[in-house]
Amino acid sequence: MKTFDPTTLEIYRALYTSVAEEMGVALRRTSFSPNIKERRDYSCAVFDSSGRVIAQGDHMPVHLGSMPMAVAAALREVEIGPGDVVAVNDPFAGGTHLPDVTLIMAVSSAQRAVGSKKKQKPKTKDQRPLFYVANRAHHADIGGATPGSMGLATDVYGEGVRIPPVRIVRGGESCDDVMKLILTNVRSSNERRADFEAQIGSLKVGEMRLLEIVGRRGEKEARDYAQHLISYSSRMMRRAIAEIPNGTYKAEDALDDDGISDTEIPIRVRVTIKGDRATVDFTGSSPQVSGAVNSVEAITVSAVSYCFRCLVGSDIPASAGLMEPISVIAPKGTIVNANHPASVAGGNVETSQRIVDTVFKALSQAVPARIPAASQGTMNNLTMGGTDPRTGAEFSYYETVAGGMGARPALDGMNATHTHMTNSLNTPAEALEYAYPLRVREYRIRKGSGGKGKQKGGDGAIREIETLAHTRMALLSDRRKRAPYGLHGGEDGERGRAYIIRRDGDKEQLTSKGSWDMEAGDRVRIETPSGGGWGSNARSSK
Repeated sequence: MKTFDPTTLEIYRALYTSVAEEMGVALRRTSFSPNIKERRDYSCAVFDSSGRVIAQGDHMPVHLGSMPMAVAAALREVEIGPGDVVAVNDPFAGGTHLPDVTLIMAVSSAQRAVGSKKKQKPKTKDQRPLFYVANRAHHADIGGATPGSMGLATDVYGEGVRIPPVRIVRGGESCDDVMKLILTNVRSSNERRADFEAQIGSLKVGEMRLLEIVGRRGEKEARDYAQHLISYSSRMMRRAIAEIPNGTYKAEDALDDDGISDTEIPIRVRVTIKGDRATVDFTGSSPQVSGAVNSVEAITVSAVSYCFRCLVGSDIPASAGLMEPISVIAPKGTIVNANHPASVAGGNVETSQRIVDTVFKALSQAVPARIPAASQGTMNNLTMGGTDPRTGAEFSYYETVAGGMGARPALDGMNATHTHMTNSLNTPAEALEYAYPLRVREYRIRKGSGGKGKQKGGDGAIREIETLAHTRMALLSDRRKRAPYGLHGGEDGERGRAYIIRRDGDKEQLTSKGSWDMEAGDRVRIETPSGGGWGSNARSSK
């Protein structure tokens, strides 16, 4: 490939990134569910004609690192023509868990003709895809036994509708039969339909912007600089790895349990640095389990990608080049690469966090001045569903609850924030109470819970919600038994806990994973874990 102009490269980095960001803005503004509109539980990305990621929006790390596998699966199984949109959520085909539905669209020079009344010419070489655009959104329900689709099923069939790579739009026309099949098997189908339409609209925004770039700069330059961005990312990552001392660094952490048994689930890692390459080996981790905390390979690769991207100090392009110098070994049949038909709802949200904790713990031995203590290590997934007495319609509410950030080598951890593999927000009380028969009774920082040390861990949060109707509530969380670790003499953070407070005053402490019936007037209270402290200091004895 010819040499590139650095200034032009930076312009293209900004151009492609702005496409992904604008796709995200369009999705957020046109979506219907609070989970996407308010919490921003979505991600958008741009891919080259081979399906390699060029740019990503500043969205959800757990989505972005795994989305390339979903796009690759779609390209293997479906020929995506002009005006086609392919959907996939299958965790065993590049997905993460079933509520995360990925939509993919090809962008080609023939795109402007789609939807016109003129007869389409046969596809020619000039009409091959120039790019692909994709987005992934967490739908508040995708079927299954539990409202919110985040319950304790023991296989993937009990978790909801599993969508292999399949067209939901063909040549610009909706595939109504496919959509009818999906929507018949989910709760709040009108809300799901609106969110699907928002995702499709977001893809069209990305298509329009990419065609504008090609129109201004030409197809050849646009393609060439997409490849330059990938190569540049690879060089930057190699340079970052080369700054880590050669050696093998081991660490172990564990999930509390899988919700079916009380047994801890260990995750073990060996990070080997040799020159400008890294090997991350999870051999020795727990076999896959019966409960819903199994991770698929896409999630594990995503978590590793996130950890190493954090080590790159500059504004590195978020492209396929990031993972070129990194090898991930995730043995099949284990908690980090489960085989079908394992249940995986919590692998995306809980196990991904523990993988990050474990990899960072290993890297803290190699570059101690650059790695923070453990953050809360869970997303505290809360789902509630039933029939809204105000409208008689079904509702499904889902959100993750913030917690403490781990202390950093030179800074305290932040309080009550979403960390690592989640980059979402809490649902604002006003939006939650407007959309659902729920009431926020308390929402505040869990003061004093952060781990003490030279740098203090961030405090967790307290969120208490009252239901105004009969509701089925589910909780999928962790760090209730094993606390978020401190580093280099810093103390551990506080563990999380949760309760149901019945309307008659009885208070029931909940396990970290399970589902419960609640009546009008009952409240669920979640006290989230805090971050670990960093470094030994007199502050730790106070």
